[in-house]
Amino acid sequence: MTRRILMRASGQARPGQLAGLGRALAKSGARLLDINQSVTFGIVSLEALVALDHEADLEGALGATGAELGLDVQAIQIGAEEYHRWSVQASRPRLIMTLLAPRLPAGILAEVGGLTAAHGLTVELMHRLSGREPLDGEAPAQGSCVECWLRGDEVDVEALREKALALGAAHGVDIALQEDSIWRTHRRLVCFDMDSTLIQAEVIDELARRHGVYDEVAEVTERAMRGELDFQQSFRERMAKLKGLDESVLAEIADELPLMDGVERLMRHLKRLGYRTAILSGGFTYFARYLQQRLGFDEIHANELVIENGKVTGEVREPIVDADRKAGLLHEIARREGFSMEQTIAVGDGANDLKMLAAAGLGIAFRAKPLVRSQARQSISTLGLDAVLYLIGYRQADLDGGDREAEAPHA
Repeated sequence: MTRRILMRASGQARPGQLAGLGRALAKSGARLLDINQSVTFGIVSLEALVALDHEADLEGALGATGAELGLDVQAIQIGAEEYHRWSVQASRPRLIMTLLAPRLPAGILAEVGGLTAAHGLTVELMHRLSGREPLDGEAPAQGSCVECWLRGDEVDVEALREKALALGAAHGVDIALQEDSIWRTHRRLVCFDMDSTLIQAEVIDELARRHGVYDEVAEVTERAMRGELDFQQSFRERMAKLKGLDESVLAEIADELPLMDGVERLMRHLKRLGYRTAILSGGFTYFARYLQQRLGFDEIHANELVIENGKVTGEVREPIVDADRKAGLLHEIARREGFSMEQTIAVGDGANDLKMLAAAGLGIAFRAKPLVRSQARQSISTLGLDAVLYLIGYRQADLDGGDREAEAPHA
């Protein structure tokens, strides 16, 4: 009868330990079913699940080998029923929970552990994606990020996401939840809103301030937020109040646009990694084109201001880029480039972005209002825009080479 044995070995890490344990397993005629090893601060932890189809004193062999290698080795018999449960568990869909914050409080582990347990989920693996904290105790430059792999039966993902959002808000931590799939690490297209996402400003408000009509424009915006106007109605009303604005003001505002923190690093890595990038904005092509030239976006889609004799006319050319148009453009670009929708990412902050976020394989509400955060599947509020890289699954260590290249002085 086949026996299944779980070997657990731990101790001070040194070369040759895996080879020594492997020889002991081989001499006993064991078959390898699963294995996992990690080293933290010089302490190795190794687990291997093996099967024996004949009688052999594997436990004795492992104990003797462990003593020679400086390892504490346990050999645990795994019964047929326990093995069956493990096999079933391993075949279930996996969820990925990502914890992000400038610094992660230790208490969040207990909270997350309680939340996942309440939903019948097992934490299969936890690992850090962010870089190490500097020796001087300063917060890591790109924040802290831990990724958890979860498995469980018939999980109500939306209920779990809602509770995770509330838990994260209480602790100042972003908690993102994704269903794992082959597409998670094979995204190819990233589309961004512009105002309050790529830049720390709403351009139409800046234009209104320069033209002396900010209060009037803000009143129209407030009516739209109360549901009295749809996006196109409010947009046309606000645009009409900009009639007569001198074209030179556009260039002045473009030169002063404050970039969102993390956007330059994010774009540098997305370009280096071969992603196609686009701006899908309810703002204006004048400013989107400026960002395209500065940051290297592959394409832009926004509203075209009508300018005559050096003055803004208060009109824009059709079609107006509203929520439906943004979602449609996301589909259109993906289809044209040969990407599936599962390979798309959309990032935005406003209600005008929700349809685009819902259509994307990975939709991320960035520093959004509570209503938008609650309706989007993922959100980032505590870190810069480059935290999108964590949600795609990239480790800081994997990206360090590109960051060093960017920081190095050029001859």
